[in-house]
Amino acid sequence: MPRGKGEPAAPHGRTSPAWRAGCAARQGSQGGCPAGQLALPERPRFMLQFAKYSARPRGTRQQMDIRHMRLDEPALGTFSEEREEYERDYARLIQSPAFRRLQGKSQVFGAGSGDYYRTRLTHSLEVSQIAREAARRLAKHYPFVEQGEHPGLVVSPAVVECAALAHDLGHPPFGHRGEEVLNRLLQEQYGMKYEGNAQNFRILMFLEKRAGSGSGLDLTAAVLLAVNKYPYNLDEPGRIKGAYAPEWEVIRELRERWQMPEGARTLETQLMDLCDDIAYSTHDIEDGIRAGKIDMNRSFFESEFLQTHLVQEIVDDEGNQDFHWEEVDIPAMVRRVLDAFIGQWEEIYLACGRESSRTRREIKARWVSTFAGRIGIIDEGGWKRVTFVRDGACDYELLRTMEILKKLAWVTLIKDFRVQRLQMRSEIMIQRLWDSFIRPETGRLIIPTDWLQNYERHSAKWSWPRFVADYIAGMTDAYAEKVYAELFASKSGSIYEMD
Repeated sequence: MPRGKGEPAAPHGRTSPAWRAGCAARQGSQGGCPAGQLALPERPRFMLQFAKYSARPRGTRQQMDIRHMRLDEPALGTFSEEREEYERDYARLIQSPAFRRLQGKSQVFGAGSGDYYRTRLTHSLEVSQIAREAARRLAKHYPFVEQGEHPGLVVSPAVVECAALAHDLGHPPFGHRGEEVLNRLLQEQYGMKYEGNAQNFRILMFLEKRAGSGSGLDLTAAVLLAVNKYPYNLDEPGRIKGAYAPEWEVIRELRERWQMPEGARTLETQLMDLCDDIAYSTHDIEDGIRAGKIDMNRSFFESEFLQTHLVQEIVDDEGNQDFHWEEVDIPAMVRRVLDAFIGQWEEIYLACGRESSRTRREIKARWVSTFAGRIGIIDEGGWKRVTFVRDGACDYELLRTMEILKKLAWVTLIKDFRVQRLQMRSEIMIQRLWDSFIRPETGRLIIPTDWLQNYERHSAKWSWPRFVADYIAGMTDAYAEKVYAELFASKSGSIYEMD
């Protein structure tokens, strides 16, 4: 779908005209740009530059250097120059406001509903831990991932860790319901889209700032492409996942330089995505057991109501084609997985002296170990695929098992009527916040000054509707509720509170 009215490309960093002129002069006298710089032969819209690199074997040096490309010039003469490139990316991510705000954004249960349950922050940290360990294991079993034969077929634990930390930055307050509401409002009123994965890149490449950079956090190409789970232009007709057009132009250019096959994802992206599913299918269930939403007894797991709903969720999910469900009897497999899960719980419960808390942690750890220990790489369609592997082939049985556990978390947690009440409440809040901000003449009066100043600097390339969506999406659950209360509740906050 084309961008809506007034939705031009977002501003990204370019090297200054003076620098370009100097580079051109040096090319004439020295035969090229300064060391560490790469001039684009065509479409010189962005100056993608090589950062400093460590020595590599001659055959892999160019392939590895291209993974260190950044959109902006590095800040020279700083302590950061002494660190590895991906360590710099890691530091920029964990010290960014967007990353800190994940502590106030819902995973399943609302942020602040209890000090036990996971938030987007703890979920991201857990995904990064699983992914980094899995990457180390892959390097032992698949030596080619360290040889640099192709930049997209490398698996660096540091890159995968950074991608996992960044993969949920684009989530708005109140989880997926917040995402759905913002997307509906933008589409109905302006023909634009909102999507969490696309918003990741808007944050990483524009909204977040670091000194001297006009390209957001200015991460390496390896990390940016590792975050790119859906390598498509979201604004194309029919796309529901991808990157917004402005950011996609940069991602596409990086992919061309890497010579990535169309639609293919890097191995690091695939590994991060699979570890995200592992965390979802195990950690969310642990939270559900702790909250009492999943009753650990046979009558619950054997109930026809639960099994029927699980089967229906699997059948209705259009993204399930890759699991080859047509090869199995779905109701029979659902019953088998549920029976195995409750049977394992009973065994561990006895071994743990009938302590539910220990049993809960142990069963989670065992399933994480089972899934992570089966991660491997296979050849598929001229590229390579990270998946569960058994006897050199994709282990569809284990993939389907993980999917059933994910659906168990969805049916028992997200579909719970109390959670649905909270989500309906959050939908009302986001709708009314949007209505309050969307008229520029009145919205300007109630939006923080620093946001307005940033908007004024980039207003030629930043439409007001997208600006409002960016502002709301950046809120934590608690901050959204605070602003809503100030605007609509009978009791308002103090004017001395900091926004």
